[in-house]
Amino acid sequence: MTLLTDAFTIVCVSGGLFFFLAGAVGLVRFPDTLARLHALTKADNLGLGLIVLGLLPQSDGVLSATKLLLVWAVAQLGGATLSQMVARVAKDKTSKS
Repeated sequence: MTLLTDAFTIVCVSGGLFFFLAGAVGLVRFPDTLARLHALTKADNLGLGLIVLGLLPQSDGVLSATKLLLVWAVAQLGGATLSQMVARVAKDKTSKS
């Protein structure tokens, strides 16, 4: 059973790292602020979700699993809030130009 759990963890964390890398590439390659923001938030949310999903079977108990889920939820809320703020500033700058 531990081999299957370890394999699941490796696959999920590797997938999460791939999405983090894809988000970083999108941040560098896309032409404007809104496209960069879209690529970064989507890839980072999915990447962190996969990493947390992969780490859940490795957690010691319910408390550590709850902490992982809480970190994921706070990152989701923070990312959504920050992306809205950046998008509003970018929209205001482009409409004034």
